[in-house]
Amino acid sequence: MKNNFLAHWRGNFLTGLAVVMPALISVYVLVLIFGNLTAVTDKLLFFLPDSLTHRSESQIYWYWSMVALALAVSIVCGIGVLARNYFGKRMIEWMDSALMHVPFLNKIYGATKQVNDALTSGNKESFKTVVLIEFPHPGTWSLGFLTSEHHPEVQSRLADPIVSVFVPATPNPTSGFLLFLPENKVTKLEMSVAEGIKYIISLGAIVPGFEKKR
Repeated sequence: MKNNFLAHWRGNFLTGLAVVMPALISVYVLVLIFGNLTAVTDKLLFFLPDSLTHRSESQIYWYWSMVALALAVSIVCGIGVLARNYFGKRMIEWMDSALMHVPFLNKIYGATKQVNDALTSGNKESFKTVVLIEFPHPGTWSLGFLTSEHHPEVQSRLADPIVSVFVPATPNPTSGFLLFLPENKVTKLEMSVAEGIKYIISLGAIVPGFEKKR
């Protein structure tokens, strides 16, 4: 009777855990993102006294964090509207030029801007391709993203056509490895980038649908 009770209790617990776990993970990730964002956006409320916004010296009331986040979204939208007209574009160009003349900061800002332009450019088809490669050693396959097919200096020192592939880490796809591989060693897949990221984050549990072509 005791063993049956324990087995029944364990079965109920595992079933409940399977139901609750996705919701708990989703809430945890949401809270984590909210905490990281508000750590920055809370600074926008500098003009308000701490006695109004803070419950202690370091802890701000959550509803004031929501106000700060909404203010940040409004500012970003305002910058977007400004960037669409002639005077806004000229102002942004002036700010870019000013930042590029600041020692040390210009290195960070320039590199970040180049990466952002590459990722957001609409004509960069290579950023929309999921590939399969042998990594980290022959016989072991990894999912990656084709980032570029043009590498003049690297190509000048190698015989075979070279492409660059980013292999994200699991389950955190924001870190990983940048690899230069022969083009014939890269197998392009039909799954979308969103499906590829979901595949990686889920540790391979969420498999994208596929219908083999005749």
